[in-house]
Amino acid sequence: GAKFVHKAYQFARYVMIEDMKKLSVGTGIPFAEAVMWRPEDMYIAKARHRVAYNKLLQILKKRDFAIQEYEKR
Repeated sequence: GAKFVHKAYQFARYVMIEDMKKLSVGTGIPFAEAVMWRPEDMYIAKARHRVAYNKLLQILKKRDFAIQEYEKR
């Protein structure tokens, strides 16, 4: 349900940030720090969050549909 999708999104975001931290060590490019910054315009930040959340939801729905169709056959 919606709670699972929200937790999956939070987990995916956490994994992405941790991976970025590992990959950016020693490069001089603070990717992970940029992800953790609080934006000045919260409206734009919330809009980006909604877009990413909806995209993840679409991907999960497509994958679930494909799995159900595969199981039917």
